[in-house]
Amino acid sequence: MIIDNNQLLRFTTAGSVDDGKSTLIGRLLYDSKSIFEDQLEAIETTSKRKGHAGVDLALFTDGLRDEREQGITIDVAYRYFTTPKRKFIIADTPGHIQYTRNMVTGASTANAAIVLIDARHGVIEQTKRHAFIASLLQIPHIIVCVNKMDLVEYSETVFNTIVNQFEEFSSKLNIKDIRFIPISALDGDNVVNRSAHMDWYQDSPLLHLLETLHISSDINKIDARFPVQTVLRPQREGFIDYRGYAGRIAGGIYRIGDSVTVLPSGFVSKIKSINAGEKEVEEAFAPMSVSMTLEDDIDVSRGDMIVKTNNQPEMLQEFDAMICWFNNGSARPNAKYTIMHTSNEQKAIIKNVVYKIDINSYHRIETDKELKMNDIARVTIRCNQRLMTDSYRENRITGSIILIDDATNETVAAGMLV
Repeated sequence: MIIDNNQLLRFTTAGSVDDGKSTLIGRLLYDSKSIFEDQLEAIETTSKRKGHAGVDLALFTDGLRDEREQGITIDVAYRYFTTPKRKFIIADTPGHIQYTRNMVTGASTANAAIVLIDARHGVIEQTKRHAFIASLLQIPHIIVCVNKMDLVEYSETVFNTIVNQFEEFSSKLNIKDIRFIPISALDGDNVVNRSAHMDWYQDSPLLHLLETLHISSDINKIDARFPVQTVLRPQREGFIDYRGYAGRIAGGIYRIGDSVTVLPSGFVSKIKSINAGEKEVEEAFAPMSVSMTLEDDIDVSRGDMIVKTNNQPEMLQEFDAMICWFNNGSARPNAKYTIMHTSNEQKAIIKNVVYKIDINSYHRIETDKELKMNDIARVTIRCNQRLMTDSYRENRITGSIILIDDATNETVAAGMLV
């Protein structure tokens, strides 16, 4: 397999508290020699001050001062590193159940997810929760790292038992590719280098797997979707009559001369020009940020969507979505929120909780209509006006929403249209 060394892999880590996520990322950075000397010196100094015999690998990702003082990861910590074969962006997410929302944030753009399991504890509720969220977000690759194998005497039996546990419940999920690796992040077994303690494991160590995973694009290249973020009316020489519509293309390809429809108004026109920065281009495609002009002077504003006339999204005022509830407070049907969908922002209510998911069994709970923190549920949402939507399976951008509490301005839920 030929690997493009300019190719970027985004991956997230997930697991329960103290499963060793930060230590694993630190080991990856340390053993792959992706640490700057001054950073390494600072971490070594901090490790000595804390009384550690060696380098505290977790400090490479626990970058915030208050996180270090508490000894926990409380936010999504992003790290970047490069090997001769590939570039990486890591999202290290916290394991505490109250920070599940951070896992959703970190995983929303990931190509792969590393799910850590403590070999002593096996599959627990958080493992199932994180796997379910990865399935909802349609992350194509799940790498299950059974960590702390040194604490179970590198037992192949323990590893196989956990593999069977994970496969039993994950068979109910929509996950395309699952790999299993026995590791010790603290000692480096099967992280960058193959372990001398587990000769029964014959597959690749973690870094080699990350370097060779196939990255498939999640961009919809067929359905042209251009949410308008702002209208450009520059008042300077050469631009007196310029009226451009700026935004980031969410799908498909646009070319000068294409027949387009502006939604929700339904006005039809043709693309007159496309600008990427200061340069005019003949065509533009997702995920480029561009400005367009149309041949006709029609009413277009923020929140509208420019689409191909012969390929339009659904326009829905009421729809179902799978959501993860982030807020400490509960929500009930008919609660009012601000919904954000692409560049469109309007008022909405949760009309009905269709069912909630029992994370342990994945059964549907249809009798409980109250949403509480970290609940995953299918809900019916009704908006003031119609939204231009695709299912999340077809387009991650036009198929995703967030809900905001008007009183506190907090993001209370993120959802995927079904």
